[in-house]
Amino acid sequence: MADHSPDYLLAAIELGASARAHGNHPFGALLTDPAGTVLLTAENTVLTDHDVTAHAEINLVRQASRTLAPHQLAEATLYSSTEPCAMCAGAIYWSGIRRVVYALAATELNAIAGVDPDEPVLELPCRTVFAAGGNTVEVSGPFLFEEASAVHVGYWG
Repeated sequence: MADHSPDYLLAAIELGASARAHGNHPFGALLTDPAGTVLLTAENTVLTDHDVTAHAEINLVRQASRTLAPHQLAEATLYSSTEPCAMCAGAIYWSGIRRVVYALAATELNAIAGVDPDEPVLELPCRTVFAAGGNTVEVSGPFLFEEASAVHVGYWG
């Protein structure tokens, strides 16, 4: 299993900061191989791409599915700045990626972002989505609350 050092999560959080700087929601993700080499990175592009599905994890899964073999996906670990939403968890599951590590829990994000009737929340933890499938996806998190929440301060609301 890949190293769960905070460096990968901090890199994912930095990708979230980059997404925010580029005019998007502050989310980022990266994929490592079993040795810990970063294979791919992605950030959220929902606003600039005018695509509600362009979450960081979806963008990463799209790249990974096009460029990596199935065995590479199965051996990889996806690190995300925030717990994958139900849509992203589904994409991760179908991609064959079997390990996910995230920094900020969705419940923590929701507490920071508050309630916005124009952007309703689908409260379905990624562990619940993965557990509904026939393949095991190992999930670790949340980690690094202070660092992970900082990128969201002042963004929502």
